[in-house]
Amino acid sequence: MIRRNIPNALTCGNLLCGCIGVVEAFHNNLLLSCVLTGIALIFDFLDGFLARLLKASSPIGKDLDSLADMVTFGLLPSIIMYQLLMQSIPDLFGIWKAYLAFIIAIFSAIRLAKFNNDPRQSDTFIGVPTPANAMLISSLPFIVHTRDAYWKTLIIDTNHLLILTVVMSVLLVTEVPLIALKFKNFGWKGNEARYVLIALTVVLLVFLQFLAIPAIMLLYVGLSVLDNLRKK
Repeated sequence: MIRRNIPNALTCGNLLCGCIGVVEAFHNNLLLSCVLTGIALIFDFLDGFLARLLKASSPIGKDLDSLADMVTFGLLPSIIMYQLLMQSIPDLFGIWKAYLAFIIAIFSAIRLAKFNNDPRQSDTFIGVPTPANAMLISSLPFIVHTRDAYWKTLIIDTNHLLILTVVMSVLLVTEVPLIALKFKNFGWKGNEARYVLIALTVVLLVFLQFLAIPAIMLLYVGLSVLDNLRKK
């Protein structure tokens, strides 16, 4: 009985990180919120991995995972984007634009509902996964904090943030198959795109640190499109 609930306990860890992250984001402690998003991502990976390893998958676990992801990878990145938009808006008359950040939460909910009911997503993802979108948005405060003024000016811009919000929301539900790191075997054949993605991700992280995350997202989508063309 305990063994079957280990994955669900990790999912609850993901949810706890999301709840605390939401509170800290509303207090404008964005770096802490982003760190909690990263910790939640580890919980999210481990709960699925252990569920398969322990043969402890269940309908309740699947639903619990989506509910936790909605908070951590749907609501929390929306609030982080909201706070970034609030920093970029110069006057009270433009504050309404910050509420557009919650489009991310809406499209994340649609994405998660589709994932739970779409049998095509066993080997690939249809649309950008919510954790990937959350990590992209969570990288922005770290880039602003660790890079020079140019990057702050580039990121803390209302139009740039709104464009990113709309683009990523559309990519969450777009009907394009994307690479999923789900290995049926560890051979090269059939896993070429996965291994290339992992290798280039490591290289980018070593050389670019937080700035690598937006680059990895572009790489992820680009490699997925090329892999689809190769298979066709």
